[in-house]
Amino acid sequence: MPQAFRSTLLSLRDLLLSAGPLAFLAVGLLVLAYWWLNPTPPRQVTLATGPAQSAYEAFGKRYQKALAAEGIEVVLVPSDGSSANLQLLRDGMADLAFVQGGTAELQPSDQEDLQSLGSLFVEPLWLFYRTPDAPKRKQSGRLDSLPQLRGLRVNVGTPGSGVPTLMEKLLDANSMKPTDVKLSRLGQTDATVQFLAGKLDVLVFASAPESMMVQMLLQTPGVQLMDFAQNEAYGRRFPFLSPVSLPRGVVDLAGNVPPEDVRLVASTTALLAREPTHPALLQLFAQAGQVLHGGAGWFNRAREFPNTRHSELPIAAEADRAINEPVPLLQRYLPFWLANLIERMWLVLGILLAALLPLSRIVPPLYQFRVRSRVFRWYGRLREIESDMELGQLPRSELAQALDQLEIQVEKVSVPLSYADELYALRNHIHLVRQKLPQA
Repeated sequence: MPQAFRSTLLSLRDLLLSAGPLAFLAVGLLVLAYWWLNPTPPRQVTLATGPAQSAYEAFGKRYQKALAAEGIEVVLVPSDGSSANLQLLRDGMADLAFVQGGTAELQPSDQEDLQSLGSLFVEPLWLFYRTPDAPKRKQSGRLDSLPQLRGLRVNVGTPGSGVPTLMEKLLDANSMKPTDVKLSRLGQTDATVQFLAGKLDVLVFASAPESMMVQMLLQTPGVQLMDFAQNEAYGRRFPFLSPVSLPRGVVDLAGNVPPEDVRLVASTTALLAREPTHPALLQLFAQAGQVLHGGAGWFNRAREFPNTRHSELPIAAEADRAINEPVPLLQRYLPFWLANLIERMWLVLGILLAALLPLSRIVPPLYQFRVRSRVFRWYGRLREIESDMELGQLPRSELAQALDQLEIQVEKVSVPLSYADELYALRNHIHLVRQKLPQA
């Protein structure tokens, strides 16, 4: 093996042995910090949506597609609706869920166990009735108040949808009892079939306008949408309701559907998450919500949603940043997984660097000691030979032989070029001691 190459290998070995303990400590602390911070989100998350053909199901599929681009599998959990979704969160059967304001009573523990990713969209209360029933209630042929529903067959949806709870509050505000109407609690699909068959007079459900059921009923001949003439009053009486208006022709401009503005009441739907849900997942969902719900709709202008207003639960910090602050700088240029890793580990990396920098100062002296010790340890043997020479107890031949063996050993020593002067100094000192040998 060439001497230069051998010297290089020895230098690298000494450097590794000198800096190895510090590097091992740094790697160990980094692994410990990674385990403690857990910056990488799980690859699977569950999202409670709603009934088949509902707006919740449609939005769930959009979130599923958006997060699949980041390598996250979103498992959709169908349910009866808003109230059922809230219970799924409480029971730990879902990580996130769509929940409509005012459709369920929040428990004190929800303030600690759940958090909101912001309000996503409004869900009007759609009250459809068949046209032949309206003249019986009002000469104009249209219904515009809840008391006109007395005696009619009204379906308010399954208990899990939250609409029965909401309707109970509205009927009570109108001094009506649930027994004043013939209530039924069928699912959306079954109720719609019976409604179109004439077995139900009124169909009530809360949903975003993207719902296929809403789109179909709005354009079904003989079906009318109730006009909430007192929608402003409802908005003042109930903090979770807002007065909205369905503009004339917004459903179908060519067909002029609806033929005139329809006043409605609506609640906002939020995306809720369980407290243990990984922060990176919350950030991904909140950023996806910006894209999916940021456009203009029937009841809002562009960029009105998502927002952090009127939230019944604490807003997650990740959602607040995603909604109210620009996209993080690193995420503009790096893949999400890498940007997320750096964002969540940079503080720990800074602390480790601050702690290890002072310790790193011991590496150069340690390296220097290891290299020089290869030379200095032979000075001990040279000192022994010189002591034996001064005592005169050994013959000249044995002393000369000892010096010859020492020279052979020293010739095998390899040091970096920067320390070669010390090696040559040792050889020179051996020569000086040899000159002191007694003459034969």
